[in-house]
Amino acid sequence: MSRIISGAAGGTPLQAVPGSLTRPTTDRVKEALFSRLEAFDVISGARVLDLYAGSGSLGVESGSRGAQTVDLVESDAKASAVCQRNADLINGVLGRKAVTVHRSKVEPFLERAAASAAWDLVFLDPPYPLEEVALSAVLEKLAGHLAPAAVVVVERSSRSPEPGWPGGLARFAEKKYGETRLWFAEPFVPDAVDADVLDDEGVDADGTGSGSVEADGSGR
Repeated sequence: MSRIISGAAGGTPLQAVPGSLTRPTTDRVKEALFSRLEAFDVISGARVLDLYAGSGSLGVESGSRGAQTVDLVESDAKASAVCQRNADLINGVLGRKAVTVHRSKVEPFLERAAASAAWDLVFLDPPYPLEEVALSAVLEKLAGHLAPAAVVVVERSSRSPEPGWPGGLARFAEKKYGETRLWFAEPFVPDAVDADVLDDEGVDADGTGSGSVEADGSGR
């Protein structure tokens, strides 16, 4: 059974979605993921968006660890009902409505989001059968709703290719955990790159390459 690992509701069991259509993030992967996010200092006070939320495990973990608001987006009726139960659990512990459940498909949710909506931390754990073109389209819609220092985490099968990042996002790290691979991305504005910092071969002034992000996720 999955649980909230740390924070205000640490150790509390979470409701699981019945059946085999959802693929919950294991506690091992979740613990490693949140350890990294804590190191990035992106959870406390964050506006969090959990797309393809399933049971809402990643979103409610963020709420337990100090996120200001959490939006869980899930279209399946059974899964969204579980999201609501887990949201009620963490909201009760916190004594406020930090977590909100949206029963919706991801694309229309992002299309309906206010132009001013900007999230600091976003989780995407889409079904593995989701085609890469469809995932890229979602990432493109998401790119316009990110805070400047946001972190986007995409969870995929370790056999899946790297997501196709739109112009507004750039991968800065990735990490494999058995059959799961996590991809980390951040907002990217090409015009903001200082051309004087790079020479003609794309080498930084200190001699390191412009693409020298470590695969184990130690960048950022």
